[in-house]
Amino acid sequence: MSLDGQTMTRPYAGLLVVSIEQAVAAPLCSCHFAQGGARVIKIEREEGDFARKYDNVVKGESSYFVWANHGKESLCLDIKDANDAAFLQELVARADVFIQNLAPGAAARAGFDSTELRSRFSRLITCDISGYGESGDYRDMKAYDFLVQCESGLVAVNGAPGAPGRIGVSVCDIGASMNAIVGIQQALILRSRTGAGSGVKVSLFDTAADWMTVPLMHTVYGGKAPEPVGLHHPSIAPYGGYSTREGQMLAISIQNEREWTRLCAQVLEDATLVCDPRFCNAVQRVKNRAELDILIAAYFDAHTRVELEEKLRAAAIAYGGVNSVEAFSVHPQLRRRKVTLESGETAWLAGTPVQYSDDDPNAQFGRVPQIGEHSEAIRREFSKDPGHG
Repeated sequence: MSLDGQTMTRPYAGLLVVSIEQAVAAPLCSCHFAQGGARVIKIEREEGDFARKYDNVVKGESSYFVWANHGKESLCLDIKDANDAAFLQELVARADVFIQNLAPGAAARAGFDSTELRSRFSRLITCDISGYGESGDYRDMKAYDFLVQCESGLVAVNGAPGAPGRIGVSVCDIGASMNAIVGIQQALILRSRTGAGSGVKVSLFDTAADWMTVPLMHTVYGGKAPEPVGLHHPSIAPYGGYSTREGQMLAISIQNEREWTRLCAQVLEDATLVCDPRFCNAVQRVKNRAELDILIAAYFDAHTRVELEEKLRAAAIAYGGVNSVEAFSVHPQLRRRKVTLESGETAWLAGTPVQYSDDDPNAQFGRVPQIGEHSEAIRREFSKDPGHG
């Protein structure tokens, strides 16, 4: 498959990524490689990745699938079928990276054990993404994002007091995907020096556990875990959202004593608060958070958002609007990039989080593939010269 001039300037140009993937974690990982110029072949069952049916809000297509699968080729295979499995072996022999997020053991039972593949194809980099890892009592547990949020304690430190809450996006899936990208990039760098591929293993639970390090240390060494505090911070004050006169909400975050002094004198117009025994240092402010919040809330409630933003900016105080998704959708800082859907219609996604020095501001994402759209062409291409590792 030829690469156009723009793709050839991408960092992953020339790489072939083969991914047996479903849902979010593995598809999002391989999608970032596609965005970076790699050729990504997505292996799907005949009925397709079930994420295609999560919803239909993007002009009849799934928001999750559109987000995590543009720029790929779709190849339908039944890896339990001997002929399809043999063809996939031919395909993997030519690949640089092989990714899979099937249930633990499923890929190996079908003949695609990562260690075995690397022993046959010495330059191959493999990446296995699982829910809880490939060993231990939880190995075979279903590991949807929400369940991992619950098991890891993420839910316990989020939400409001007395009302723990799920984080509203699939953070464990997304985080595992990002960790997989980092691991694969490291393996690619290592291969450039040694000529040999290596294996990467990532789990949703390990990802969440890493994020939970600070609450974990508070529990193990401090004897008490942080509790859900809504928009507040368990160890910083003032830190949270306060309603303005017109009912909008601004969030502020005070990180040090210099900022606290400026907030009091230049925003709240009461320099005496700086030395008030209740608020004179970080520990006291957290201890007396309720009283402090009452004072700040009263001041914010008496002023408009525009007035407060002017004062906060002038005092170099960190602040932000507590926006709805509707407000975010028209945020002046939000970059967009067009994508062509399966139907041929177009939609706009958020722009790529990674920008390159030679990016074309008018570039579009690669098209979202139909189920098995490239199956025939890929079979013709790779059956002619299967190659060897």
